Amino acid sequence: MKNFTRSEKRKTTKKARETAGTDILVHHMGSSITVLINSITFLEGSGNYTFIYTDAGKKYLVCKTMKLLSENLKQNFIRIHKSFLINSDLIIERIEEDRLLRMACGRKVTVSRRRNKQITKILNHSQLQISA
Repeated sequence: MKNFTRSEKRKTTKKARETAGTDILVHHMGSSITVLINSITFLEGSGNYTFIYTDAGKKYLVCKTMKLLSENLKQNFIRIHKSFLINSDLIIERIEEDRLLRMACGRKVTVSRRRNKQITKILNHSQLQISA
């Protein structure tokens, strides 16, 4: 049986947490923080980096692509734009004229023109009220 060093144990534990689908490990201000997937309102991609926004209003920067992070997320996360992946459970309001969604953290995100019909069907199916 192989003996692991302290850093190897951390890497193994980190990988196990990320593949479990219950939380994401984020390095923030010199320490590691566990962000629960249920508390994530949306992800904003920017090249090889992703910003994670939580329902508490916190914003974290991760050195991973949205595609890599989306593999660990549940089905209630919807890709609404090239740069946005949202948690459909935390949508507060939908403003149809502007293709905007207001999230639980207070931010507004724009649905792309190409995905607007698909998102409308998904949200109407979940009985989300449309503001006038």
